[in-house]
Amino acid sequence: MSTSTGNVPLITLQDDTEIPQLGFGVFQVPPRETVEAVSRALQTGYRHIDTAAAYGNEAEVGAAIRDSGLRRDEVFITTKCSNSDQGFEEARRALNRSLERLGLNQVDLYLIHWPVPSRDRYVDTWRAFIESQRAGLVRSIGVSNFQPDHLQRLIDETGVTPSVNQVELHPRLQQSDLRQVHASLGIATEAWSPLAQGAVLNDPTVTEIARAHERTPGQIVLRWHLQLSNIVIPKSVTPARIKENFELFDFELSSEEMHQIEALDRHERIGPDPDTFVSP
Repeated sequence: MSTSTGNVPLITLQDDTEIPQLGFGVFQVPPRETVEAVSRALQTGYRHIDTAAAYGNEAEVGAAIRDSGLRRDEVFITTKCSNSDQGFEEARRALNRSLERLGLNQVDLYLIHWPVPSRDRYVDTWRAFIESQRAGLVRSIGVSNFQPDHLQRLIDETGVTPSVNQVELHPRLQQSDLRQVHASLGIATEAWSPLAQGAVLNDPTVTEIARAHERTPGQIVLRWHLQLSNIVIPKSVTPARIKENFELFDFELSSEEMHQIEALDRHERIGPDPDTFVSP
């Protein structure tokens, strides 16, 4: 691990690609607000932007990056293959469309958005990802919302291990068993909805730790993620919150505080169950 712009650590993935551990997510950010939000994030110091074809704002993400004046190699860009585009040929075409919308020749990380086991197309999709990486269209390939059996099937049938699994992860759903599987396979854990859409910010344990550090509850939870070695991608369109979510590198939680947050695990999802989820 080394450092990048500001003090954001870089996580070295198993294919030697380096990803900033703190990124900026644009889930549910309307296209009309995306350029301004991403521009603000880049001005603040974020160098990792996470989008998806399903979010409908890839073009705006690309525009903000071009307008930033930053070199292409200074910004790490993740996007995702939609559930409706799963399958070998479909996934290849979907990547080309995403690249066109982003205005890029290559994306840094491409993820299968959901396994959708009921359709049983994620292995063929993964084969398309492997080919796209070999063709230089993608630096790293990974998955999102995959369970251990989904991960193992990809590895068994293709011989290629995902570099990242992006999953719902927050103090009320800590995914400790899944994180252990990731560690054993060399897969980086990335957390979406890291603040449980705000549901954990009023928890007395979190607010007490926040008072002790003179920080906000959101900063405490994001710092907890970082100290667990999770990659984390908070989202906001509020300038003050975008800045606040980046100010995580001048304090540290104690072991006792980490254990106190660990005790908040309730195995409670706010999003869909990956074993049964099928999007429209």
